[in-house]
Amino acid sequence: MEHLLLQASIYLGAAVILVPVAVRLGLGSVLGYLAAGLLIGPVLGLAGSETADLQHFAEFGVVMMLFLIGLELDPRTLWEMRQRLLGLGGAQVVLTSLLIAGALRMMNLDWPVALTLGMLLSLSSTAIVLQTLTEKNLLRSSGGRSVFAVLLSQDIAVVPMLALIPLLASRTAAPSHADHGEGAAEPLMSLVQSLPGWAVTLLTLGVVVAIVLAGHFLSRPVFRFIHAARLPEMGTFFALLLVAGIAFLMAMVGLSPALGTFVAGVVLANSEFRHQIEADMKPFKGLLLGLFFMTVGIGIDLSLLADQPLRILALTLTLIAVKAAVLLGLALAFGLKSRERTLFTLALAQGGEFGFLLVSFATAQHILPEMVAQRTLLVISLSMLLTPLLFILQDRLARRHSGASANQRPDPIDEQGPVIIAGIGRFGQVVNRLVRGAGLKTVVLDADAGAIERLRRFGIKGYFGDPSNPDLLHAAGLEQAQVLVVAVDDKPNALRIVAFARKMRPDLHIVARAYDRVHTYELYQAGANDIVRETFDSSVRAGRYVLENMGFTEYEAAKLSQTYYRVDRAAMRDLAELWVPGRPLHQTEAYIARARQIDDDLREAMRDDPDSLALREAAE
Repeated sequence: MEHLLLQASIYLGAAVILVPVAVRLGLGSVLGYLAAGLLIGPVLGLAGSETADLQHFAEFGVVMMLFLIGLELDPRTLWEMRQRLLGLGGAQVVLTSLLIAGALRMMNLDWPVALTLGMLLSLSSTAIVLQTLTEKNLLRSSGGRSVFAVLLSQDIAVVPMLALIPLLASRTAAPSHADHGEGAAEPLMSLVQSLPGWAVTLLTLGVVVAIVLAGHFLSRPVFRFIHAARLPEMGTFFALLLVAGIAFLMAMVGLSPALGTFVAGVVLANSEFRHQIEADMKPFKGLLLGLFFMTVGIGIDLSLLADQPLRILALTLTLIAVKAAVLLGLALAFGLKSRERTLFTLALAQGGEFGFLLVSFATAQHILPEMVAQRTLLVISLSMLLTPLLFILQDRLARRHSGASANQRPDPIDEQGPVIIAGIGRFGQVVNRLVRGAGLKTVVLDADAGAIERLRRFGIKGYFGDPSNPDLLHAAGLEQAQVLVVAVDDKPNALRIVAFARKMRPDLHIVARAYDRVHTYELYQAGANDIVRETFDSSVRAGRYVLENMGFTEYEAAKLSQTYYRVDRAAMRDLAELWVPGRPLHQTEAYIARARQIDDDLREAMRDDPDSLALREAAE
């Protein structure tokens, strides 16, 4: 018992110390777990003898991960993403696998070994890449969405890979089973061991169909019963039972447990209990996956790196170069823009955490020799360690591309109109369509050449150039325009445009898009007439829907929403006058006092409304 507690303390202590440090350094939690495993294993020698048994337990975390991936992928979402999933993602996995396998086959490796290595090295690090994209606010960009689609395809591709590797093992491992005699790895329980081939196929299909039907028709009534019993811990018990039972059932028919749990997750993706299941399972998944990565780190042979440093480094750089070449070719083939190509190529050029799983699985299936497995683990680990450097390179290339775009000469403007729209992003597009639909002529300016090109494909004329450039605004007809719409994403640029336009045209009506309240006050002081907070109207509408579903009629909810809108909009000018640039809002006493008074005014305005009695009765 004391030994168990000591080992648990060592594992937990190393993770608690190193994982937060790795995350704060921008390296990702996976590398933190790997570093913790390296520290307590090869470096300090505090762990290692128990790793084999512990890793089998920790691999259940990967099964849970695939279940949670399935929960995020309802059939409709998969269908909508089919082009990127099958096109970009599918092509990346297949081409990279075949290219690496072909190169390894030329190095005299057996084709089952070469193909297995090609498949597992085609995968990238979902954890590191998604975290980095989120931190850099690139996940919602076009390049970021393409990267996400490939990562999603790779996660799904793990399932058929896990099913294919045992088939490859039958080509290489069959002779060794006889040699091992009683030590051969035979399943303790199997439903298909003595069945003929046709019966195995029918039973396997029957089990998959049973999982789908049970997940759709039986799991929901059970979750409803548990919810009605008000025993939340039983929901966690049942979710764990669901995953463990499906994994066990799939193992009994000779299929990958991950395949069954993934299918079950997809089936439950549309369930009303999906978010609760996800919340219950995530802590276990995170704990077991962290433990799995630590055992991988413990198992890495640092002596091999010390013995063959140049060879391991050369293999790592070759892997990154091969994957980057495939990704660049696909980016060109699918028409990704220059900046998108850079992000797409460098973000996915490393090995991934699922590679660790597949190396362990392939080794257990007697496909990969021990030395090859150790080298592969080292190559994947080093490629992941180099990922932050790849993103730094991507940042520099992106800045260079932005500088080149800024130096590109703006388009000559040969038309003018009463409405100038500066910025044609998601906000400016809606404004432009509405104004043009009303029969008014607009002059569209944007510093993103790609956005202007996309606009032109829809038959709408736009001009490339920085809208904050005074010469460009003059060329667009600032002196004759009646309305200027400032819809650029960059807040300092928006302020410069508003300030310049107000200085040149005191009579010009300026409509500006604001990011938040502080930006609203800045735009107000710069001279904007109408300032639209980009989430304000949608938030008011969402609040109206809440009122309607809490017992208010549509009319009453609309009246409350209109009152709130009117009071808040009127108060913005007062608050803007009290705002002190550079000082946080909560540290300005006059601002706080006025904000409190506005809340009182809001309640009073609702009470004074002719329909306030009906509203109060509805609220009660």
